[in-house]
Amino acid sequence: MSQRPQALFAMAAENVPQVFPPEVLARLRTSVEIDPDLVAQDFTDPRVLDVLARTEILVTGWGCPRLDETVLAAAPRLRAVLHSAGSVKSFAGPGVRERGITVSSAAVANALPVAEYTLAMILLAGKDVLAARDRMRTARASAGWGVIPGIGNYGRRVGVIGASRIGRRVLELLRPFDLRPVLTDPYVDERQAAALGVPLLPLDELLRTSGIVTVHAPETPETHHMIGRRELALMPDGAVLINTARGALVDHDALVEELRAGRLTAILDVTDPEPLPADSPLYDLPGAFVTPHLAGSQGNELARLGLTVAEEAERLLAGAEPAYAVDWAALAREA
Repeated sequence: MSQRPQALFAMAAENVPQVFPPEVLARLRTSVEIDPDLVAQDFTDPRVLDVLARTEILVTGWGCPRLDETVLAAAPRLRAVLHSAGSVKSFAGPGVRERGITVSSAAVANALPVAEYTLAMILLAGKDVLAARDRMRTARASAGWGVIPGIGNYGRRVGVIGASRIGRRVLELLRPFDLRPVLTDPYVDERQAAALGVPLLPLDELLRTSGIVTVHAPETPETHHMIGRRELALMPDGAVLINTARGALVDHDALVEELRAGRLTAILDVTDPEPLPADSPLYDLPGAFVTPHLAGSQGNELARLGLTVAEEAERLLAGAEPAYAVDWAALAREA
């Protein structure tokens, strides 16, 4: 590559100043020649095509158009795609891999706030904070201090479904607490689970024995409604289901039945469909706590994604391998 290779932003234009605020953009521009005012939202734009012909590095993000054969033919010097978000499935066509283009993703950085949200919800759910707040709001009074049986975070089993980047980070964040995490994942064996410091259980056993279950599996045909009526029925009375993965992993009709019965509680940052229709019972059921897909990078957290890309660009310029190269073999089973 040249000393300062030509780069081009390819994403929704409104995301550039959020993901690359001034200090992060300045760092990126020490490694590459890039114009924040020229953003490829459509690869047929003549101005974009002119720069694309010289581009060695594409800096992509949410809203990136698909990199099909026509686009790749217009970018003969393209050597690397640095993605300032998570999955590259939606835009990286097979030609990207076939041409041997280096592809890096900031999925690791985006996993951090999701894991932090999950940790917060686990701790709050263990203390029954969300339901207690609703009871106080309804009663307009407090029963005063008193020991409440059945709540607390000492020795509570937390079932983690999926040793994804987020799932693994959740396990790391749980280590300082007196909780008992367990894991289920068809792609993890006993040795790998031991390295993560958790017992490996079949899904059914995890569901039967966990007071809190948190979902971190990818959305694939195999995982559609993986938490359905049968699986929800396995969960003990009073258990909490947390989903920050994809809404379609949980059968919402079956979940609503359990919530109406008052048997389970659900904390949902993702839903199916998303957003929920206005008449969804999940808005009103007392056992449902729904947030608008905000666990992932938001606000000032977006700069972490841009910084990850800037650091990858520095590695490329130094002739080093990217730290977060996309694993094409594993991509099919990732979100």
